[in-house]
Amino acid sequence: MSTTLFARDAKRFRRIDIHHHYFPSNLEKEKSNADVGWRTPAENLPWSLDISLSAMDAMNVDLAILSFPALSSGFISKDNRHTARTRNEFAASICHAHPSRFGFFATLPFLDDVEGICSLHEIAYTFDELHANGVSISSSYGEGVVATYIGDKRYDPIWAELNKRQAVVFLHGSQIPSSTPYPHPCLGLPITEVPNETFKAAAHLVVTGNRRKFPDVRIILAHLGGSTPFLASRVAVLSNHMGCILTPEEILDDFKTFYYETALSAYEPNLAAIEKFVQHDHILFGTDFPGTFTRLTAFYAFRI
Repeated sequence: MSTTLFARDAKRFRRIDIHHHYFPSNLEKEKSNADVGWRTPAENLPWSLDISLSAMDAMNVDLAILSFPALSSGFISKDNRHTARTRNEFAASICHAHPSRFGFFATLPFLDDVEGICSLHEIAYTFDELHANGVSISSSYGEGVVATYIGDKRYDPIWAELNKRQAVVFLHGSQIPSSTPYPHPCLGLPITEVPNETFKAAAHLVVTGNRRKFPDVRIILAHLGGSTPFLASRVAVLSNHMGCILTPEEILDDFKTFYYETALSAYEPNLAAIEKFVQHDHILFGTDFPGTFTRLTAFYAFRI
């Protein structure tokens, strides 16, 4: 199931929305929005399947891949594992009821839950029993000085399992504060931090050699990779001076193995830049619905 998004089955659809969230009814979305300085469009809350289907029809989207922002903070606990399982079974039930309109990326438990192999169990369950199209992961796990980016060796067993399955991974930047506050209420974490967190995670995968160690994992970077297309060359030029053993050419080659989706990034200069950077089949369509849906979103949906 995990590879069909990039192969034969994708040809059956006019447009696939690779970045489409679902919000369970027990999620206090308004509260979590307030924590990061974001306002989900009021008409999209409380979220329902009909709201997504209506938006998909408006944008000529045939298939949406549902995902829930990864569990990037918290503790290794039964509650955390239960939350991941419940969300995955909820998403799978939607796909079962509407197989021609939805697929889903599975949510993993807090990724540090490696020692108890809970994340590995959830990977097996969601692929083998729920038929997930891939998994959704965060750029880092934990908070503050103990936050760990996803290329860390502690996560190697997870990457090894995903590599063995030739899995699709949807990588979304964490909504975590930087060491300085965001500069203005109109420039909250989704604007100032998430794009850079995506870049930091992608760059971490590259310079640690993780991307080369697990080459069969197909990684999609949310929001056109955030700042990745514009900073990849900076990594290539400077990281050797800080101990990276890869050549600049190898670094750029590894950045080009990622897939880049267009949510909140489908501005013509951005698209022109990414088309110069990666092959066209590595550029995917995404909307970030229902977190956002504006006239601009719909406008660019018809231009891609």
